[in-house]
Amino acid sequence: MAQGLVRASELLAEHEVELLTRALLEWGGPAHCSDQLAFGMGFAGAQDLLDQCQRLRYALGEDAPLGAADWARTLLDTEIVFVSDLAGSGVEWPTTTGRDDAATIRMLRVIQRKLAQTVSPYYGKRPSE
Repeated sequence: MAQGLVRASELLAEHEVELLTRALLEWGGPAHCSDQLAFGMGFAGAQDLLDQCQRLRYALGEDAPLGAADWARTLLDTEIVFVSDLAGSGVEWPTTTGRDDAATIRMLRVIQRKLAQTVSPYYGKRPSE
């Protein structure tokens, strides 16, 4: 962990990384994010969210180190896209991802616990550098 950066493989199991990666992909598909929501999640706007989700998916796939703000954005993006029917995939999650809701929430709770220390500077705050 150099300068506060940490690789996915240092924190999560491969199947957990796959869930985060798939969730980030949802923002370019069935999920619809407003500029305001994207800003609240730590992005400049909806287009920046799409651009950064692509960057984060690549980083997760390459096991590139990420900073705490990126981990917080990734977690928050996943939570919202999974649960919200207004902005995210919501009830369509199983259809668009092929993942069961119950299994997803169980895995998401494990991921939340594993990322807790890393993302703790952003509890109740906008994840930004």
